[in-house]
Amino acid sequence: MEFIPPLQSAVLIKRYKRFLADVTTAQGEVITLHCPNTGAMTGCATPGDTVWYSTSDNLKRKYPHSWELTETQHGEMICVNTLRANQLVKERLLTSPPPSLAHYSECRSEVKYGSEGSRIDFMLSATGKVNCFIEVKSVTLSNQGQGFFPDAVSLRGQKHLRELINVVQQGERAVLLFAVLHSAITCVSPARHIDTKYAQLLTEAQQCGVEIIALKAELSTTHMTLTTPLPVYLT
Repeated sequence: MEFIPPLQSAVLIKRYKRFLADVTTAQGEVITLHCPNTGAMTGCATPGDTVWYSTSDNLKRKYPHSWELTETQHGEMICVNTLRANQLVKERLLTSPPPSLAHYSECRSEVKYGSEGSRIDFMLSATGKVNCFIEVKSVTLSNQGQGFFPDAVSLRGQKHLRELINVVQQGERAVLLFAVLHSAITCVSPARHIDTKYAQLLTEAQQCGVEIIALKAELSTTHMTLTTPLPVYLT
């Protein structure tokens, strides 16, 4: 996917109220951005980092600018807009799906499923094949190249794992796809030190037959593409 119109840069002053961030533009103006990320954003929102933001032409928006990327003072690139993960995965599924997810003729988004009132990110289907349910999680928490998910206790993430386990038990296919949106990450693990229950459920899910995939995005200020498979270590 390409950023059209091109992103603009600014320097981060602070993020606050979860959805807002103040930055200083190249012209010296202080503006407020919308922050499309509800997570802790650990390591992704350090004052002094370079912020790359998009601008909407929707005149009804109170905050027309959206925080898309962080370029850290160490040169790492991170996509902080969590909405981009599903867009990148959908683009990959429709243009060049991983071999394990090929040979499906239909891809539907936000399909209701499960016993806990969930919506699956993507459901793949084809004549003669069981349906494939794909749940997408974006990974931006990094420690010396190790990526972790989640970055805060995630009851929603726990629910999704239970739903995926039920999908497999009902005879269909379930995939948890980690979209890695941090340039320094080389492998992914559950953040056991943050959400022990999620880590336990992830191990249970794999043992039940839920497939776990990690794909890393190539990130730049002009475009992003989900490309490289990464290893996932559960212990």
